Order: sequence, then C-alpha cells, then structure tokens
Amino acid sequence: MSRIGKKPIPVQQGVKVQVAEREVTLTGPKGTLKAAVHPNLSLEMADGQLQVKRHSEAKGDRALHGLWRALLQNMMVGVSTGYSRKLELVGVGYRAEMTGKRLQLLLGFSHPILFVPPGGIEITAPTQTSILISGIDKALVGQVAAKIRSFRPPEPYKGKGVKYEGEHIRRKAGKAAAAGGAKS
Repeated sequence: MSRIGKKPIPVQQGVKVQVAEREVTLTGPKGTLKAAVHPNLSLEMADGQLQVKRHSEAKGDRALHGLWRALLQNMMVGVSTGYSRKLELVGVGYRAEMTGKRLQLLLGFSHPILFVPPGGIEITAPTQTSILISGIDKALVGQVAAKIRSFRPPEPYKGKGVKYEGEHIRRKAGKAAAAGGAKS
C-alpha cells in the first residue's frame, strides 16, 4: 500500500470539507478550492479526517493514490494558511514595483516588463529587489514564480537575474580565469 496514500488528511480548524461522489470542496479562511477526484479513487470523511481509498492494486491506481492524497493535503494547507514564494532581483538597475495590479520589472532590457497576475494570486514588492507571490493554490503560486523568473533567469558568470530566495547559483570562471592557464 502507498505510504503517502494511506495516511489520513487531518481536517484543520476552520476548514469545511464537502465530499460529493467524486468532487471535493474545501472552504477555509483563505478561500475555496474544488477538485474532481479520479474515478478509480474514493474519498471518505471520518473522525475529522479525510481518507483517500483506491479500488484496485493496479500500478496506475497505486500511483494515483499517493498523488491525490498529496494534492488534497496541499489544498487543505492552501485554504487554511496559504502558500507564498519569494523572488530576489540581483543586478545593477534591476527593480520591481507594483503599478496598480500589475508588476513592473526593470531587468536590463530596453523596455519594462509588465506582468498581470492571474486570479487568486497576490503579488507584492516589499522592496525594489524582492517580489512576494502568495495564494491558496500551491501549483499556481509556483507556476507564477517560475514565469517571473523566466523573464531573466540567473546567469552563471555574475549571478545577475531573478532568482528564488535561498537559491544557490552555480558560478563559472570567466574568460580571464580561463586565459590565465592557456598555453602560448
């Protein structure tokens, strides 16, 4: 049996769970999330815990069992506490600011980049060199962070670009270091 799939999901305080056949709706202080569960799985509510059950021992069903348990756990955390991701801008003149609901990025191009966040995502720029992305859907928060990072990913020579907080950029030696050991 799946180690992840067999663990029950504790329903956190303030979260309301509605299970109707194959659809589950989680409502909490941060918002509401819905999901249509795979037909080979079923959901049971008992003693304040949500349990994912599978119908067969087929390899695909075992994989779906753990997957859907993890997805439902992420939804539970999302509607109760939410998710956030922080990005840092590294480089001379690299800046971020909110203009209305749009994020304006100056990343060394000849033009500013304007990014409109999708629904359910809140973006703030606490400082000119940091961006905070928050929302209740873990996958959507990560996708928006990856999209913003893709505008100017960090480069390996000087480390300039948009990077995740705490991300380590693997550095390379430049031309000057390579030329020092060259044969004449």
